[in-house]
Amino acid sequence: MRTSKVAISIEHKLLARLDRLVKSHVFPSRSKIVQDAVREKLARLDHSRLARECAKLDSSFEQAIAEEGFSEEIEQWPEY
Repeated sequence: MRTSKVAISIEHKLLARLDRLVKSHVFPSRSKIVQDAVREKLARLDHSRLARECAKLDSSFEQAIAEEGFSEEIEQWPEY
């Protein structure tokens, strides 16, 4: 995977915590910690956006669309 270098500013206390994680081999480097943190934050944002969009749906309308046409097709389904 291609990577790019970026410069960030970070609080001293937070950086000290990151360095302790690297020193104790929880993460291989500062870069890996930041990459994982950004990836997780973006995933949470995507998930919360999906949840917000789903909340906008009218569940009865969606149910009606999902069942539309099943009444005709159900007679063609094999009996189990």
